[in-house]
Amino acid sequence: MQSPVSYKIVASPHIARAGLWRPSIGLALVSLLGFGLLYSLAGTGLGRGLFPAQATGSIVSVEGRAIGSSLVAQPFADARYFQPRPSASHYDPMAAAGSNQSRGNPDLRRRIDETRATVAMRDGIAPADVPADLITESGGGLDPHVSPRGAEVQIARVARARGLPPATVAELVQRYTEAPQLGMLGEPRVNVLRLNLALDALPTTAQQAQ
Repeated sequence: MQSPVSYKIVASPHIARAGLWRPSIGLALVSLLGFGLLYSLAGTGLGRGLFPAQATGSIVSVEGRAIGSSLVAQPFADARYFQPRPSASHYDPMAAAGSNQSRGNPDLRRRIDETRATVAMRDGIAPADVPADLITESGGGLDPHVSPRGAEVQIARVARARGLPPATVAELVQRYTEAPQLGMLGEPRVNVLRLNLALDALPTTAQQAQ
């Protein structure tokens, strides 16, 4: 009796390669088009539709001209304006960062002492009364807010420079003081750019005289 004949099928090297490449190429296309393109477009579209201001950088415009972002601090040279926190990046959004200096760093201590003296002289207060947020930099260096106390110590200077009653400026600070998010996250804060824009919208004594 003859034993059954067995056959061994050897796949062609070209067929084997094709079988490996097809799923690899298919997965790459699905990943690139699905997650790299469609997912990004969907996320961008939803963001622009649900949060149009935030999705475009929270840009603040006056008379159609962009003057800044409510999320990014910027300096104000004129005494008529409230000043933001110091910035380790000199308010450059492309170089946003903190100083990363430790509390024991002599350069940090010297800078804080110099900034405290400058703020005290600028706002006519005692060095011991300068709030911490006006002499320290935030982690990102672009914090657009100051504390309510950081705004309060600037009221007299701003009111004097604008020819406004201090009570009027104080009321504006109170109006633009934001509560903690959801009533419990963070601390009360004042957006410096929005406060300064509100100040510009007020008539000064000189304007009233005209």
